[in-house]
Amino acid sequence: MNCSRCRGLMIEDQFLDLEGAFGEMWATSLRCVNCGCVHDAVIEQHHQARHQKVSVPPSGEAEYQDDEVHLGAEAFIRLAA
Repeated sequence: MNCSRCRGLMIEDQFLDLEGAFGEMWATSLRCVNCGCVHDAVIEQHHQARHQKVSVPPSGEAEYQDDEVHLGAEAFIRLAA
């Protein structure tokens, strides 16, 4: 496998996960020999979530702009010191 950042060689490496749900655990991930980039399943999920398509209305305006907003009097009352 090649590194997605520099196209270098990826090797399997052991990492100590200090913030895991079950305390300290060893995890196996891929690490680039050239740049040190680490690739594992959690990182891949975060990348995929970031690159998901977001639907935007054709007008470019937010869908909530036509909604009525009702603020009660409590939104305008300041407490005395």
